[in-house]
Amino acid sequence: MNQGILLSADIDFMIHGIIPLEFFGQTVYITTSHACILIVMAIMIIFAVIANRKLKKATEIPDGFQNVIELIVEKLDGMVESTMGKWTPRFVNYISTIFIFILLSNISGLFGLRPPTADYGTTLALGLITFCMIHFNKIKHQSAKTIWTDMCSPLPPWLPIWLPINVISEIAVPISLSLRLFANVLSGTVMMALVYGLLGKIAVIWPAALHVYFDLFSGAIQTYVFCMLTMTYVTNACETE
Repeated sequence: MNQGILLSADIDFMIHGIIPLEFFGQTVYITTSHACILIVMAIMIIFAVIANRKLKKATEIPDGFQNVIELIVEKLDGMVESTMGKWTPRFVNYISTIFIFILLSNISGLFGLRPPTADYGTTLALGLITFCMIHFNKIKHQSAKTIWTDMCSPLPPWLPIWLPINVISEIAVPISLSLRLFANVLSGTVMMALVYGLLGKIAVIWPAALHVYFDLFSGAIQTYVFCMLTMTYVTNACETE
């Protein structure tokens, strides 16, 4: 905990190894990012278990906690349906899961943790999942001729001059997705670490305004942007026309 999990400990905002492990003669580490991811996952699992038990005993007139659960599900379903349309039932669970995971990761700085999304390894993994979903659904729903025509556009398919550029643009999708999320979260993490590290005990109450922007506002915006782009890319890949 004193090596970077808690940002308020000092100005150090780097990722540190916590537990060394020997793996095929090489030393690998459980890092602060792994620890924070496990904390976020534990929160999600605990909430899901409690919500599941609560909904099994759901009442016709919902109480406070049931209202919260229904509100979360309703808003997430509405967000996915407004973008993905008829493909909503197939992807709503995944989009809802990554939305909650990224949002909790982004706002974890409010509780003194180093946001897991401030680690490029985390955001790149999310971007690669989106990349695989895009091309899996493109192969599943589109013909080879359609894919080839799209990759050669705007020129005719028999003149594939633009093919290399279109291939690069496809490869750039997970990189742009992951870098956008990573850079925005990391910049907020660095700023807050500098505030607490440079001002020390003076930074007690007033940095709350900075947390509202860097953790809540910016974190929520970046979560929405990542999920919206993922839904848009996947929906376009599923469309046959």
